[in-house]
Amino acid sequence: MRGNRLRLAIVALVILVLAGFVFLRGPTPHIQIKPETLYSFWKINITNTMVTSWLVVALMIGLVYLASRRWELVPRGVQNLLEAIIEGFYNLVVSIAGEKNGRRFFPVVATIFFFVLFANWFSLFPIFNVIGLGQESEHGFVMEKIDLGPLPTTYVGLSSLDQLSGRTIDEDDPEAAQKAEQERDKGNFVGELRPFLRGINTDLNTPLALAIMSAIFVEFWGISTLGFSTYGRKFFNFGGLLRGIRRLSLGQLFQGGIDAFVGFLELVSEMVRLISFTFRLFGNMFAGEVVILMFTFLIPLVLTLPMYGLELFVGLIQAFIFALLTLVFGMIAVTHGRLPGAEEAEAEIGDAKTAEDRPVSPEQ
Repeated sequence: MRGNRLRLAIVALVILVLAGFVFLRGPTPHIQIKPETLYSFWKINITNTMVTSWLVVALMIGLVYLASRRWELVPRGVQNLLEAIIEGFYNLVVSIAGEKNGRRFFPVVATIFFFVLFANWFSLFPIFNVIGLGQESEHGFVMEKIDLGPLPTTYVGLSSLDQLSGRTIDEDDPEAAQKAEQERDKGNFVGELRPFLRGINTDLNTPLALAIMSAIFVEFWGISTLGFSTYGRKFFNFGGLLRGIRRLSLGQLFQGGIDAFVGFLELVSEMVRLISFTFRLFGNMFAGEVVILMFTFLIPLVLTLPMYGLELFVGLIQAFIFALLTLVFGMIAVTHGRLPGAEEAEAEIGDAKTAEDRPVSPEQ
């Protein structure tokens, strides 16, 4: 019985491999870091990642509207799921930052998490990187034209639509121009594909913009909590150095120099944080896109589906890391020079002193 199951599994695997190579094999991957420009006016380039980001925002707003248009006091269905997700994430933020800071940080942290997560998962749909505009050249993909109604002439690079699709004409081939002309005579298109949709986090600009937004809010939280001068001394701490120079004290001069150098290191770490935030998200998502494109070309269906499962997990982890690091850096900013829980302790001490100073009534 077990031997029959093993043979059936092997036969099914062989069928999947053959079906993938015959019907689902993609074109030779065109890997490019820079996003493709779809339209330009004046000095503004509309790239495919910009179009995807607009679509992501529109879909998120639409889904939230559909889930919350009939808000009920006792949630059920989609509303119940939405509230459970938001409440669970809110409780996580509060458990890390406390009630007061958690309420302040939650809108920013949650926005980053859900936007990055939705964008990462949405970019796994198979419509990405395969349908788009064509840029004609003497080398590149042999593609098929399709009609998408109001859209301009559109091209698809999938072999399931045309057996010629996926073939490439190498630019190093001395007969590339002749082969390209032959394909055009047959009614085919030869050139580079500029896809309509591409994952927004595979564009370096999007992770950088998110990192800058995160840094701005972290600095805002620190300044609004501690004050500009107190928070600024975290980076520009020259007080001890100046006192050492004024008093001609070698000990104070040495300690002040150390404090100033530590502040400089803090400033450098704030700048480096932007780089680490940006390249962590960009590197993981771009690498995932390349892996899926390569497996779709080499071993379609058999190894592509497991890679999709892996990318679902990676997309969740990257969104979680980006959001939680923003939360942690926010906590570091607002508690600089103070122990965690100091505000609560001060509030309790203040309440106790108020109770002691309150006059005792005759009845008591």
